[in-house]
Amino acid sequence: MNIKILSRNPNLYSTAVLIQAAIKRKHLVQVLDPLYCDVILEKNSPKLYYKGKRIHHVDAIIPRIGASTTYHGSIIIRQFEMMNVFTTVKSQSLLMSRDKLSSLQVLSRAGLDMPKTVFEHHSRDVSEIIEHLGGVPVIIKLLESTQGVGVVLAESKNTAISVLEAFKGLQTNVLVQEYIKEAKGVDLRVLVVDGEVVGAMKRKSKKGEFRSNLHRGGSAMAVALSKEEERIAIKAAQAMDLGVAGVDILQSKRGPLVLEVNSSPGLEGIQKSTGKDIAKAIIRYIEKSVIG
Repeated sequence: MNIKILSRNPNLYSTAVLIQAAIKRKHLVQVLDPLYCDVILEKNSPKLYYKGKRIHHVDAIIPRIGASTTYHGSIIIRQFEMMNVFTTVKSQSLLMSRDKLSSLQVLSRAGLDMPKTVFEHHSRDVSEIIEHLGGVPVIIKLLESTQGVGVVLAESKNTAISVLEAFKGLQTNVLVQEYIKEAKGVDLRVLVVDGEVVGAMKRKSKKGEFRSNLHRGGSAMAVALSKEEERIAIKAAQAMDLGVAGVDILQSKRGPLVLEVNSSPGLEGIQKSTGKDIAKAIIRYIEKSVIG
């Protein structure tokens, strides 16, 4: 097969292991920087050029789209979709996954439990918001936050007011969520490929930090999921219509809670902590979908 990986940097760990996995399984593979792709639209004849050369005869694409290029990346994915090329991440699923409010609405409609969340548009009394969430502490998130950036723990009402006022000055929308104290800075990252769990790790925040993101110094180790955690991870990926997804889950007193669904999950932490070849699983998913 002819596989294209949409990535800004072929040397990134996730991109590099996907290249290696594709080559090992005897496929042609090329990395395309989505910012150098040109879209040509005309009646019944969608075309795509990369650095001046037309892209032909592509069997599948693997989007590795960063948060800063979400919109442009979705356009390139959609062009490939119009060219009847299989993609591991659909354009609409990418956009939905990057919109925290929309994704939570989709997950809620699918019957998945999650931390209780309020969408704050600077029109609500902070005391009322905190009351809805059962009191402080609360988590305050920018809608476009990634890798823990733009996420604040407000341990008092006064702190919550100060943070919300600061965000208001930036003219941005935020989500306010209940703080799951019993999680103790630990969450689960579950990799789902083609409706199956292919790897899971437990991430723990560093001392003095409530965010468990590996980019923020957190640690990771392989973990065995309960049947309920596995079921919820698969259901969350399906609700977002993602063939490849990283589902973040909090363990709470009332059961597993879906925190977020990532459409471009990093592979380094989970492959190294679990010893599983997630990249190979993604290539095999493409083979099954394209070849049968």
